[in-house]
Amino acid sequence: MGALNPDPAFWAERRVLLTGHTGFKGAWLSLWLARLGARVSGFALQPQTRPSLFEAIGFPAEASRIGDIRDHSALAAAVREAEPEIVIHMAAQALVRPSYADPVGTFASNTMGTVHLLEAVRAVASVRAVVVVTSDKAYENREWAYAYREPEAMGGRDPYSASKGCAELVTSAYRASFFGADGHPARIASARAGNVIGGGDWSADRLIPDIVRAFQAGHSVEIRAPHAIRPWQHVLEPLAGYLRLAECLAGEGGAAFAEAWNFGPADEDCRPVAHLVERLAQGWGAGAGWHLSQQTHPHEATYLKVDASKARARLSWDRRLGLDTALDWTAAWYRAAAAGSDPRALVEAEIARYEALGQTPGARA
Repeated sequence: MGALNPDPAFWAERRVLLTGHTGFKGAWLSLWLARLGARVSGFALQPQTRPSLFEAIGFPAEASRIGDIRDHSALAAAVREAEPEIVIHMAAQALVRPSYADPVGTFASNTMGTVHLLEAVRAVASVRAVVVVTSDKAYENREWAYAYREPEAMGGRDPYSASKGCAELVTSAYRASFFGADGHPARIASARAGNVIGGGDWSADRLIPDIVRAFQAGHSVEIRAPHAIRPWQHVLEPLAGYLRLAECLAGEGGAAFAEAWNFGPADEDCRPVAHLVERLAQGWGAGAGWHLSQQTHPHEATYLKVDASKARARLSWDRRLGLDTALDWTAAWYRAAAAGSDPRALVEAEIARYEALGQTPGARA
């Protein structure tokens, strides 16, 4: 059986609270949920980039609450007000290098923010499923050649990775202590995704936005670690996984899905940074290129990939886009946006194209 599309019959009129809705992944997911007919509300900080995909797509103002997940009272009020059936928790300090500059803030957002979210859910009876999004970097990275599976140890040398490992431990402890047969009826799962790429990401200190900014300005892009290998995937791939996981959690027998899940690409798409830069440079045209940074940088993992075989076997989830296709879609998105195309229309068109692939079992691009 091929990978399944999200089920519109499940999501129609379903109340969904999305934390982190003002971010890159949050904006994409909020539009997809709206297309599926869900009643989406959001809780997050103000958009952190200019331009902002969140602002460009026109998220309904009445459904958007601006706040900080480090503020338990504000987050709890947002959950009570939304009375969600499904919660997808993506709000976070999402970058490795800034975690060195602000480790306290990183742990407060990523670890205690998860505590605050799960505490808030405990007080709201309407919630039936929670997907806590962490990171592939939550694993204790030993720089070994094989992909990490869900039972592997949590860890992290840098503050960001460690904070995400802690978020996984928090999720596991809350699931065992407060949810299930003798507690709150919501089923709680965590999702560990690889590095995502796609149009509309304008974050600072992230590879694809840095490349696009340099190429658009006619500059060579500075690369810190060209040989670092990451599990690259288009943003729609893990988002499809989160939606499918939420459907399974809220459905009959959902308790069996209340555990940790990896969403990552096939081995052949775990490529070094240099491959991405060179592929994008080839497609961009004259003047696009890169050079090695001569500065000293904080430690980042060299080799990392995750094994998503459990999600393929039990969730009927699988990747649909090879890395080169994902890069082509991404480059085309940025070029179209720069030429004046509506970002919302560009996102919706890619979602429709992605869903079309899902209508043919085993179809990939």
